Amino acid sequence: MNDNTTKRNKLLQIRPDLLVCLFFVIAILSVYWQVRNYSFVNYDDRQYVTQNHYVQAGLTLKSIKWSFTAIHASNWHPLTWLSHMLDCQIYGMNPGQHHMTNVLLHILNTLLVFLVFKRMTGKLWQSGFVAALFALHPLHGESVAWVAERKDLLSTFFWMLTLWSYTRYVERSEFNQYLLVVLFFILGLMAKPMLVTLPFVLLLLDYWPLRRFELASRDENNSQQRRFNLGLIYEKMPLFILSAVSSVVTYIAQESSGAVNSLAVIPFHIRIANATVSYASYIGKMIWPHNLAVFYPYPESILSWKIASAGLLLGVISVAVCRMVRTKPYLAVGWLWYIGTLVPVIGIVQVGVQKMADRYTYVPLIGLFIIIAWGVSDILDRWRYKRIILAGSTIFVLSAFTICTWFQIKNWQNSITLFEHALNVTADNSVAHINLGEALAGQGKTEDAVRHYNEALRIKPNLSAPHLNLGVALKESGNLNEAMDHFSKVLGLKSDCAEAHYELGDTLSRKGDFASAMEHYLEAVRIKPDYAKVYNNLGVMLARQNKDKEAIVHFYKAVQIDSAYAGAYYNLGKIFTNQGKIEDAIFNYKKTLHFSPENTQALYNLSWILASHKEKEFRNGEEAVRLAEQLCRLTQYKQPLALDALAAAYAETGRFDEAVLIAKKALKLALDNGPEELAAGLKKRLELYQKGLPLSSNTIRRK
Repeated sequence: MNDNTTKRNKLLQIRPDLLVCLFFVIAILSVYWQVRNYSFVNYDDRQYVTQNHYVQAGLTLKSIKWSFTAIHASNWHPLTWLSHMLDCQIYGMNPGQHHMTNVLLHILNTLLVFLVFKRMTGKLWQSGFVAALFALHPLHGESVAWVAERKDLLSTFFWMLTLWSYTRYVERSEFNQYLLVVLFFILGLMAKPMLVTLPFVLLLLDYWPLRRFELASRDENNSQQRRFNLGLIYEKMPLFILSAVSSVVTYIAQESSGAVNSLAVIPFHIRIANATVSYASYIGKMIWPHNLAVFYPYPESILSWKIASAGLLLGVISVAVCRMVRTKPYLAVGWLWYIGTLVPVIGIVQVGVQKMADRYTYVPLIGLFIIIAWGVSDILDRWRYKRIILAGSTIFVLSAFTICTWFQIKNWQNSITLFEHALNVTADNSVAHINLGEALAGQGKTEDAVRHYNEALRIKPNLSAPHLNLGVALKESGNLNEAMDHFSKVLGLKSDCAEAHYELGDTLSRKGDFASAMEHYLEAVRIKPDYAKVYNNLGVMLARQNKDKEAIVHFYKAVQIDSAYAGAYYNLGKIFTNQGKIEDAIFNYKKTLHFSPENTQALYNLSWILASHKEKEFRNGEEAVRLAEQLCRLTQYKQPLALDALAAAYAETGRFDEAVLIAKKALKLALDNGPEELAAGLKKRLELYQKGLPLSSNTIRRK
C-alpha cells in the first residue's frame, strides 16, 4: 500500500512537468506551423542553402570536408553547415521542410530552457514562465522563421545541453559529467561562436541559483573565501580557453571576409553610442515588440537625448540590481546574463552594417525573463490574490505575444513580403531596397526592381550591390553598353568583386568580344576559384567558337565544383548530341532534369532522342511520352516544338491517332506564328504519322 502511494505521488509530481512541456509543443506549432508553406528568402539563405552547391550536395565526403575547412558567410561553423546539408539530403530543396527543422529545434530549445531552470531552481511555474516567454516572444520569430538562422537555434540547443550537463556536474562532481560539459560547449561553438560568453554565465549560475558561492560563506576566513571563488574560475579554465580560441578564429574569419568594419568606417564613439541605445532598445522591444524588421540600418548619427536616456536607464537598473544583489540575487544574474551575452553582437566590434538585430536576442533575453519571472512572483508574494493575479496576467501576456508573433511570422512568407514590411517600419533602408529589387527582378518585374536599386543608391551612393543589380537588369534587357558602365562602377568601388568580373565577361561575350570576356572570366575565378558559373560560361563561349574539346573541359570543371549544376549538364548534353555521342548526351540530359525537372530545353531534346533516334538501343517510347507530356504541360500546349516532340513520342509507341491530332495542332500553331521552315518539317512528319509510321522508320529528321 505504501509502495502504491509512493508511485501515485511520483506520478502527480511528474504530471505538471509533462503538461507544461505539452503546452509548449502545441503553442509553438500553433504559431509556427504556417512556415511549412514559406519560401527561402534572398537574404543569407542564398549563402547558406539556395546558392551553396556544397550544402545542396548533401552529406558527401567533399561537402563534409568543406564544412570543416571553409570560412564561408564570414564564419567557421561546421555543425551549422552539416545541419543544412542533412536537410538537403533528406528534403532536397523543399523550403517548407527546412523551415520545419528550425521549428523542431525551437521546440527542443524551449523544453530544455524549462527543464534546465526547473532542475536548477526547483521552481516549476517560474521556470515555465521563462520558457513560455522564450517560446512565444515576437523577437525570437526571426531566428525561427529564417532558414539561415539555423545557427542560432543549433548553438542554443548545445548551450542548454551544456547548462544541463553543468547542473548535473554540480550535483555529482563527476569527471565524466564535466567532460560532457566541455563536449557540448565545443559543439555549440561549432554551430555559432555566440557561446563564447557561456563560461561567464556559468559563473553567474554558480552565484544563483546553484549557490556555490555560499558553500564557504559561513567561514569568516576571507582568504578561504577568495580561494574558493578562484576555484570556480579555475574549474572553468578549459571553457575560457576554448572561448578565447573561438573568438580569435571568428575575428580572423570575419575580418578576412571583409565583414568587420574599421574604425574609419564607424568611429568608436558612434559604436559605443549605438551599443548603449541598442541595449535599451532591446528592452523596449521586449516589452512592446513593434516595428520589427529583418534589417535595421546603421544610423549616420544618434541624437544626444537618446544616448543620455538609454545610458540613464541602464545605469538606474544596474544600481538597483547592485543594491539588491544579496536579497534578490536573481536580479543580478538576469541583468548580467542580458548585458554579457549581448557583448559579442552589440557592435563594439562591428560585423556587418546593421544597427541591431532581433535574432541577437534569442539567448540574451532569457536573462530579462528570469528577472520578470522571479521578480513578479516576489512582488506579489504577500498579496491576497497572488495566484489569481499571476494566472490572469500570465494568460494575458502569453496570449498577446502569441498573436503578435503569429502576425510577425507572416512577414517571412517570401522575400517580397519580408522586405516590403522592412521598408514600411524603417527609414532609409538601402539593404531592404536592394533585396526587394532582386526579388522583384526574379519575378520579371524589372521596372519595379530598377526603381528600388536607384532608391538604394540615393540613400547610399557608394554601394556596389545596386550597381551590380542595375547592370544585370540592363544586360538582360539588351542594353549592354549601359550594363557595362554599372559593372565598371562596381569594380571601381570593389575591385575584387568576382560577380562584377563575371557579369562583365558575360556581357562582352554577348557582344562577341571573346578575348576581353576571357580576361574577366579568368579574373573572376582567380578571386573565387570555386565559381562554377564562370567555368560554365567559359564553356559556352568556347562552344560558340566551335572549340568543343576545350568547352567540354570547362563544363566538367563546373559540375566538378557544383555537382548539382543543371545548366552545365545541359550544355554537355548539347555538345555530345552534336558530336553523335548519344549515350553521353542522354546521361547529361537526365542529370539536368534530376536537378532541374522543369528545364524545357532538356525535356525537349531528351524526349526527341528517345522518340526518334535511328538506333533502337537509344529509343524508349514510353519515357519519351512522359517527358513530352511534361514539356507540353509546362508550355501549356501552346508551343509547336513541344507538341512536335509529343507527336513523335506517341508515334513511337504506336499511338498514331493521337500523334496525328497533336501534329495537326502543332502545324496550325506553326502556320499561324512561323517560321515557315518549322511548318514544312511538321507537315512532312504529319504525313508519316498518317501512314502509321514513326520517325525512327524514316530518314526525315528534325532540323
